[in-house]
Amino acid sequence: GVFQTAGRPRALDIATVGRGGRRTEDRRTGQRQHDRADTEKNTLKPHLKQQWVIPPDANAAFVAAMEDILEVYQRPYDRQRPLVCLDETSKQLIAETRLPIAAKPGQPGRHDYEYRRNGTANLFMMFAPLEGWRHVKVTDRHTAVDYAQVLKELSDTHFPGSAKIVLVQDNLNTHKPASLYEAFPPAEARRLVERFEWHYTPKHGSWLDMAESELSVLSSQCLDRRIPDQRVLKDEVEAWEADRNRKHAKAKWQFATADARVKLKRLYPAL
Repeated sequence: GVFQTAGRPRALDIATVGRGGRRTEDRRTGQRQHDRADTEKNTLKPHLKQQWVIPPDANAAFVAAMEDILEVYQRPYDRQRPLVCLDETSKQLIAETRLPIAAKPGQPGRHDYEYRRNGTANLFMMFAPLEGWRHVKVTDRHTAVDYAQVLKELSDTHFPGSAKIVLVQDNLNTHKPASLYEAFPPAEARRLVERFEWHYTPKHGSWLDMAESELSVLSSQCLDRRIPDQRVLKDEVEAWEADRNRKHAKAKWQFATADARVKLKRLYPAL
């Protein structure tokens, strides 16, 4: 239930909460060479730092929002109320200044260290984990109006026949019903607000959004390279999306409320 996203800090790994770290035993003289190498890996390196999203201890607001999301993820599949997780990220567009050298046996592909920045694109990830469906919308920006247009597309194009869409998303300031009123007349905005059942991950708990995990897959399989412009980006993302949807790649959430109350006990207020 914890995923890394390109350009974002990593979440605290709930799978390791409460688990003791691996012990490093003292080595006697005459240790093997590879044992010494393993020991060097565990040497403290204070000049290196990593950023993590660390949930706050004893925080009622955090656990209330977390348990709300966990309850949603435990619901049985309901075609009339599809679960859709929403997240977004950005991609720096980078053009080559010299023609790359293609890979060949025994030699990886080579790219010149110089490049040209070509702007930034925004990517909205809509992911229905129980349907095995996802759609990525590439936009110039990530304004409230862009977000509102994504929700309208989700409602009227992708799930027009559903009674209501169960929407899980993080607390980004544009991810609010108010954004719909910035983009549409009041009657249309209210119609769209009522099309969704709104659920938010807690602050410092975006790892609870399964769309973040799908963005991580997109990053590793498609975006982890130089992409020169938005046209190429859209083509590549569409090809990735079509392949994942053809395979009906789903996600099954296995971390339940009962697990959280044991493994994440320190996050709960002490009564």
